[in-house]
Amino acid sequence: MYRGVIIVVTIRSIMALLISAALFSASAVASRVHQAPTSGQHRTHKLTTAHSKPVRRTHGQQGIDTERATQIQQALIREHYMTGEATGKWDATTIAAMQKYQADQGWQTKLMPDSRAIKKLGLGPDYSNAINAKTGAFIDPAQKNTLPPEQAAAFADAAGVHQ
Repeated sequence: MYRGVIIVVTIRSIMALLISAALFSASAVASRVHQAPTSGQHRTHKLTTAHSKPVRRTHGQQGIDTERATQIQQALIREHYMTGEATGKWDATTIAAMQKYQADQGWQTKLMPDSRAIKKLGLGPDYSNAINAKTGAFIDPAQKNTLPPEQAAAFADAAGVHQ
């Protein structure tokens, strides 16, 4: 009986020791706080980005090239949405003509210019210099029935279809 009491006390003391060690280590990790240097020196951080303006990056097309504006103006003149000569400047007259053209087509008028309007004006992408645009060998679609007549008739008979 004396021996059993020692084993129980030892197991209890080991368990108590393990639990207290676990609680101590958990609280030590959880309560880690940043403290100021103890040597009396204080660091001051100079934040250079706090006072500077953020850099604004522009995305997408920012303007219309004069050559492209001339092409669009010529097309709008041809379609009777503008009068006069093409100047190559994307000005208020050109914007108003493009908005009118797009509105007449039932397209948006706030963003300029709409890709559908450019294509309809005949200014869409040019594929004439594509890899096989001139030398490509395009095959006509296969005929509806390329089987010899007797073979087609045999298939029709087998399927129970009479022509």
